[in-house]
Amino acid sequence: MNGTNSSKTLPALHGIKILDLTQFEAGPSCTEALAWMGADVVKVEEPKKGEPGRWGFTDKPGMDANYFLYFNLNKRSITCNLKDDEGKALLAKLIESVDVVIENMAPGTFARLGFDYDRLSAINPRVIFAQIKGFAPDSPHANYLSFDMIAQATGGTMGINGEAGRPPVRPGSTIGDTGTGMLCAMGILGALFQRHTTGRGQHIQIAMRDAMLNYCRTAMSKQVPFDTANPRAGNDIVGSTPGGLYACKPGGPDDYCFIFASRANEEHWRRLARIIGREDMIDDPNLQDPSARYEARELVDGAITEWTMRHSKDEVMQTIAGAGVPCGAVFNTLELLHDPDLHARGIMTKIDHPQRGEVNVTGWPLKMSDSHVPVQSSPLLGADNEAIYGGWLGYSTDDVKDMRERKVI
Repeated sequence: MNGTNSSKTLPALHGIKILDLTQFEAGPSCTEALAWMGADVVKVEEPKKGEPGRWGFTDKPGMDANYFLYFNLNKRSITCNLKDDEGKALLAKLIESVDVVIENMAPGTFARLGFDYDRLSAINPRVIFAQIKGFAPDSPHANYLSFDMIAQATGGTMGINGEAGRPPVRPGSTIGDTGTGMLCAMGILGALFQRHTTGRGQHIQIAMRDAMLNYCRTAMSKQVPFDTANPRAGNDIVGSTPGGLYACKPGGPDDYCFIFASRANEEHWRRLARIIGREDMIDDPNLQDPSARYEARELVDGAITEWTMRHSKDEVMQTIAGAGVPCGAVFNTLELLHDPDLHARGIMTKIDHPQRGEVNVTGWPLKMSDSHVPVQSSPLLGADNEAIYGGWLGYSTDDVKDMRERKVI
């Protein structure tokens, strides 16, 4: 992230130690957010290959996947064999001095290893133990496995997404994973604050399915008055026009802008009509409110598209949004990866990875005047064994070497 912390204060979560026993995305998203606020996040991984996100999506065998890089920036990594009694004892020693332990293993796995909340609390009464699961442990689906798309299917986000009269469509953004991780991070922050009052840690649980319902509140609010499921509407704003995607020049697969003249502000419509050279529509008695324009949407959308197809999506956005009408170009992932504005503000940035060299990665969108943490590369597997086992537990370099040779780590 670009910029400097002018107040010279330490980051918001400086001094907070987190043991991260998560994999793939939901858990790593949570801990990455906390790392970007200054927490010392240490991934605890199995010794041979590390968490599956490292290798399961890689395009180059033997190298950490770009997927792994994106969700594990600003963390450290240690290895620990939790199938070994000595490895379990080592983890227990680490838990004694940390603030947060988080895991998202398959249901019941961490407890079977001997680490349920009662055990963790006995080891360290101040520890905050966070668990992310697909389904709530007290639900009928408690033991079902889940990934992002399962959470989105069962939690509503998939059901409300898609074209009218067509099957549901999985949203491209992984809100089931990252969206759940963000809510879990919020819970951890709340627990850290509450600990100042109580002196105690606590147990945090969040289910990916339940988290998705939280992100569907607008759709759920619209469902309340009806006894049949609300239909999908694609990109349309049902009952209000203009509102939707409009094709732009030169007509490629991503050459679109979303234009929305708010139903709460008729001036948006009047401004838009002037921009496209159709002032005549402003006084048309059949187009005097959003509902009337929705009934005549073929006419209205046709007039707008006739204008947008003469301009690129960047020109359309600059002209329409610049005139005070909500409008956004549809930018694809390649365009965003190299967007100069995003790079200038640190929303996209570059890291120097030990294996892959320079890589464009996403940064942290939250800006805090007194807390600034530059984006750093994700760690190689076990890169911090000596630093953590030595600095946190007092093991010597020879001790760490011995544990590695005996496959404890």
